Amino acid sequence: MATTANIHAPLGAASILHVVDAFIRVFDFGVQWNDSRKTRKALYELSDAQLDDIGLTRADIKKL
Repeated sequence: MATTANIHAPLGAASILHVVDAFIRVFDFGVQWNDSRKTRKALYELSDAQLDDIGLTRADIKKL
């Protein structure tokens, strides 16, 4: 008679995975936020004429 192996994760492994996933999500959010911040900063440094050339206004920058 063949037996099947009981393959289970060690106790607490799933919890650790959830914690690691949460840290990764927070890190990714921080990276995205920083990229948006840099983009907004660069756009604010442009003149109104330059913004008009690329089809943006100062109000549009706040929405980014």
